[in-house]
Amino acid sequence: MALSGLSITWFGHGTFLLRSPGGRKIVVDPWLDGNPSCPPDLASIDEADLILVTHGHFDHVHDVVPVAKRTGATVVGIFELCQWLASKGVEKTAGMNKGGTQECSGIRVTMVDAKHSSSFTDDGVITYLGEAAGYVLTFENGLTVYFAGDTALFGDMRLIHELYKPTLAFLPIGDLFTMDPAAAAKACALLGVRTVVPMHYGTFPVLTGRPEHLRELVAPIGVEVIEMTPGQTVA
Repeated sequence: MALSGLSITWFGHGTFLLRSPGGRKIVVDPWLDGNPSCPPDLASIDEADLILVTHGHFDHVHDVVPVAKRTGATVVGIFELCQWLASKGVEKTAGMNKGGTQECSGIRVTMVDAKHSSSFTDDGVITYLGEAAGYVLTFENGLTVYFAGDTALFGDMRLIHELYKPTLAFLPIGDLFTMDPAAAAKACALLGVRTVVPMHYGTFPVLTGRPEHLRELVAPIGVEVIEMTPGQTVA
């Protein structure tokens, strides 16, 4: 397990708290209230420097506003999503778009593509919130991580490898709404990563992909699978 000073806490589904090698706290896609996978003792996040949001679906943005207000963290997301969050009371946003890079709290954040939809049902009306995205994070010590968000497999993951060379990837494996383990295994090969954290599985019965299947598929190419349980921290 080559995390190079990075600490990872999984809250279940697609929600993570990353503690950077320099001590920064980054929340990704906070869904706490109503998340059946989230342990009760993790139902509140009180400290964060940065919140990254991959897209606008409820299971990824549900708690962005309360966490941002409680922590004072800057929220990073695609431009339209950040505008919407600002209208909901988030004071500090850093909107961007695919292909762009910005430095936030000493961490280089690059927005990359994802193949998924992005909307929120607001007072019975479906609100368009830009496109879904992923992130490449370069931490203070040079560690580079790819966080895919919700996505299908796409061939340009090879370009993410060529341009950024991440060594660790967070990939969805649940199927139905995202990649399944077979597609995630192919993603590992395209990305050239040595370690993968599976996510977005098991929350609901329809999310049938399982880490053990991914492990079988990536063993021949030497990729380590970090299988976490909700509430667990690895470092």
